[in-house]
Amino acid sequence: MSSIELRNVAKSFGAVQVLHDVSLTMEEGEFVVLVGPSGCGKSTLLRMLAGLETITSGEIVIGGRVVNDTPPKDRDIAMVFQNYALYPHMSVADNMSFALRLAGRPKAEIDRRVGDAAAILGLDQLLDRLPRQLSGGQRQRVAMGRAIVRDPRAFLFDEPLSNLDAKLRVKMRGEIKKLHQRLGRTTVYVTHDQTEAMTMADRIVVMHGGRIEQMGAPLDLYRQPANAFVAGFIGSPEINLIPARIQAGKAVAAGGLSLPLPAAAAQDGSAILYGIRPQHVGCLSAGMPAVVTLVEPTGDSQELSLRLGTIDINAVVRTSDPIRVGDELAVGWDPASVLLFDQATGRRLG
Repeated sequence: MSSIELRNVAKSFGAVQVLHDVSLTMEEGEFVVLVGPSGCGKSTLLRMLAGLETITSGEIVIGGRVVNDTPPKDRDIAMVFQNYALYPHMSVADNMSFALRLAGRPKAEIDRRVGDAAAILGLDQLLDRLPRQLSGGQRQRVAMGRAIVRDPRAFLFDEPLSNLDAKLRVKMRGEIKKLHQRLGRTTVYVTHDQTEAMTMADRIVVMHGGRIEQMGAPLDLYRQPANAFVAGFIGSPEINLIPARIQAGKAVAAGGLSLPLPAAAAQDGSAILYGIRPQHVGCLSAGMPAVVTLVEPTGDSQELSLRLGTIDINAVVRTSDPIRVGDELAVGWDPASVLLFDQATGRRLG
């Protein structure tokens, strides 16, 4: 059994508390992504799982066993670091086999495990090379291979793709997901990139200020965010959040701009954040007048910045028709796609 459980885990560095009463269960074989802005505590949490950082209070349970005082080498988990952490003087094969040699495994077993991992990761022809002779993507695969050969009960990834260029990141995240599907091990993956989280995770855990804001399947968090922070963090481009007040069945924003409300809206007079995702904003024959202030072509669509009265919003328009700064458009959206949040607490309404 390789489930992982955090029970009311907290962490302080002196007087500064960086994790607050975190409870979370990761099921056997699940791919869980911890996501959040820098400083939210996600990497600290991962290091505590690995045993590289002590916990201040609570319990960490791996495979049904409390491991608070268990050293890293005895937790039967493998960690892949952001900076690869390869030994520069060792070959690829020696880097991958280092932990096995340290544990005194038979040479035949070591050769078999390294060979199997190299085949999975496409490293067969690189086993004699040194890390300096490899590309960034190849080094990351070696770091993954070093974890695989240990055949651990769980894998921990600490922002493993942040040092790679954009194109290689896309390729590598696909490789990591395929690797997880092939090996079926519990995987905990830390990133600040919500696109990585959305495309890779079985379940996303959104963290902020050392606390869990929400956890769930990627599309559940996208469609039903618990609060304005999650709504703003999940989804690209970022959701439009417009301060407004409900008056006579409409959301009235700055400058008297009247915005349509969904069927289940807050009570009259409520101060809200009116959320509409850029992908839901469309050009209509009869809509609200808007002026284009920025155009960013992305291939099959165009990302627009629009001035709607005195309000600035973003839109994603799927059209090949040329749109230029200064153009006047009529825009709108389906009220059913609107998300409403309490302006004071950020909590989603309805």
